[in-house]
Amino acid sequence: MLDIKTIRQNPAKVELALKTRGEVIDIRGLLSLDKKRRELIQKADVLKAKRNTFSQKIARSKAEGKDYPTMDTKQMREISETIKDIDSEIRQLEEKIKLVLLEIPNIPHESVPIGENEEQNKIKRHWGDKPGFDFIPRPHWEIGESLGMLDFKRAAKLSGARFCLYWGTGARLERALISFMLDVHTREHGYTEVLPPFMVSKETMTATGQLPKFEDDLFSTRDQYYLIPTAEVPVTNIYRAETIDEEDLPVKLVAYTPCFRREAGSYGKDTRGLTRQHQFNKVELVRFAHPSHSYEDLEELTSEAEEILRRLGLHYRVVTLCTGDLGFSASKTYDLEVWMPGQNRYVEISSCSNFEDFQARRARIRYTSRKAKKNGLCHTLNGSGLAVGRTLAAILENYQLSDGSVEVPDVLKGYMGLDRIEAIS
Repeated sequence: MLDIKTIRQNPAKVELALKTRGEVIDIRGLLSLDKKRRELIQKADVLKAKRNTFSQKIARSKAEGKDYPTMDTKQMREISETIKDIDSEIRQLEEKIKLVLLEIPNIPHESVPIGENEEQNKIKRHWGDKPGFDFIPRPHWEIGESLGMLDFKRAAKLSGARFCLYWGTGARLERALISFMLDVHTREHGYTEVLPPFMVSKETMTATGQLPKFEDDLFSTRDQYYLIPTAEVPVTNIYRAETIDEEDLPVKLVAYTPCFRREAGSYGKDTRGLTRQHQFNKVELVRFAHPSHSYEDLEELTSEAEEILRRLGLHYRVVTLCTGDLGFSASKTYDLEVWMPGQNRYVEISSCSNFEDFQARRARIRYTSRKAKKNGLCHTLNGSGLAVGRTLAAILENYQLSDGSVEVPDVLKGYMGLDRIEAIS
């Protein structure tokens, strides 16, 4: 959520920044509500001062054993009623202002390229080379089905479209990837592993920016719980309404969770395979950072996600998202896109973002400095480290062999207990 003070002080700058995202926000209307609210607060303060004067006068009269003027009592009652009405109007205005602010996306960082959509994203760097094949490489869904690893038909029988049933080595490879990712991030990158709830409250979803704007993308229960679309939601909220000691920043947490998404508006897109599922596994990196260092944290977090791809030997590229392709809460985002030879295209496998204080303001996550004797809002960051199903798909496509089998990447052989996933004869 943006700071109303920032909007008030720089309305034209904020409006222009939001336009680069393709958002047209009624800033004047918002500021009109804010002005009226501040005028009413000022009016209420004057009346409260008068009420205090009458109250003190009556108290002195009581202490001296004198009768206090009936007129004073009447005026004090009238003032109290007026204050009550004004306070009620202020609360209504504050609720309207809050609802408007909750619908406004974050302001892009100055280093974000301006553009309308993903076509204007900028490639920052590549790593590795595309694998060469002396045969036509197949997509992962064909490989997975032929090896008896992935079963989309039975998953559809169980749940419908956009689900997958993993069999044998498929389930084993998924589990191996989760363990490998968590081990690298906890043992080498300094993250603390957490296992959060997979269902959360409305307040939790609101704090990270999923609500109210993206309710159509979420699965919810009859009991007013929401299934998490990413571990970012519960993990970021761990420190909701708390203050972190400045010396403890950055706080680095990692979590494996299943993720649940309606994929509203994506019908007809990536309908085959593991790329766009209603349920998928993900290992998520979350940081709570000091504002003065958060962009250094973003570079480091992105590199940590890249390290998983490098160790798996998967060719990828890093893309800086333009203003028009940024997520709602992000100030800056890098997408990691892995090469899928069976589809002849790059596919996003991680999205690493700095939200600055946008989520922290909603969630009231602060830091305190003992030396400077001051506090402020933390900056929050997160990134997939990585999306597990898409990583499995990338391994199947990049490590496929001409006989239909799949070589297991070296770093996973110990987890899997085998060197190759053999084709079914």
